[in-house]
Amino acid sequence: MPGIDDALPFVPLGIAVLTVSDTRSLEEDKSGATLAERLTKAGHRLADRAIVTDDVEAIRGKVQGWVADPAIDVVITTGGTGFTGRDVTPEAIEPLFDKRMEGFSAIFHRISYDKIGTSTIQSRATAGVIGTTFVFVLPGSPGACKDAWDGILANQLDYRHRPCNFVEIMPRLDEHLKRGKLQA
Repeated sequence: MPGIDDALPFVPLGIAVLTVSDTRSLEEDKSGATLAERLTKAGHRLADRAIVTDDVEAIRGKVQGWVADPAIDVVITTGGTGFTGRDVTPEAIEPLFDKRMEGFSAIFHRISYDKIGTSTIQSRATAGVIGTTFVFVLPGSPGACKDAWDGILANQLDYRHRPCNFVEIMPRLDEHLKRGKLQA
C-alpha cells in the first residue's frame, strides 16, 4: 500500500514557482500563492517565485535560469496550458525536456476529471526533466494547482513516500547526460 514511511527523514527541496500571465501581479496571483503555501507547509523551501508574460522566450529564459541554479531542484509553472493564442507554456518548455514524464499528464487528468469532468481536456499539463531538475507545467487555476500538488506532487516530492518517489532518484538524474543523450 502506498504511503509515508515515518522511519525515513523528510528531505526538503528547493522549489521555484513560475506564473505565466499577461494580467496578474504577484499580489493577485492566487495559483502561485497556492503552490507556494502548499510547498512550504510541506516543509520544502520556496527557492524563488516569479511572473512572466505569455511569451515563449520569457518563459524559457526564466526556466533555464532556474534549472541552472543548483539550489533549485524542482520548477513548477502555472498558466498558459490552454488552447488560446497566448497559451504557449508547453511550447516553451517541452523542447527543453531531456526526458518527458507522460504519466504526470495522465494522472493529472484523472484527478482533474473527478473534479471538473470532461473540461479537463482543455489543459495541456505536462512534465519532464531538464538536466537534473524536475519541471511541472500546470494550468493557471488555483483548483488545478491544488489538485496537482495534493494528488501528485506532495507525495512524489516527499522522500518518505513509498513505494517510490522522485527525491530518491534525484542523485541519478544526470546519468543520461554523463553517457550522452540516448538516441531516439
